[in-house]
Amino acid sequence: MPNIDFVNGVKMNVYANDHVPPHIHALYGEYEALIDIQIICSIKGYLPKKQLAIALDFVQQNQQALLNIFYQLNPTIQKS
Repeated sequence: MPNIDFVNGVKMNVYANDHVPPHIHALYGEYEALIDIQIICSIKGYLPKKQLAIALDFVQQNQQALLNIFYQLNPTIQKS
């Protein structure tokens, strides 16, 4: 599980052998949310409002790089 970044206490991870849609796991304390990289929204889980905003902004600022990392770690998933 590569830790992509750590922004204001929110840890951003992308996992190998994961599932579609392409997403990151944003973790803050005991909270975790999955953020869809393509449409930039939370698709599962929960983060407090401030930390969710940080995660969404991170994905928006790094969208293409995150998609590349997701597909590199999950080569059996077809790019859409």
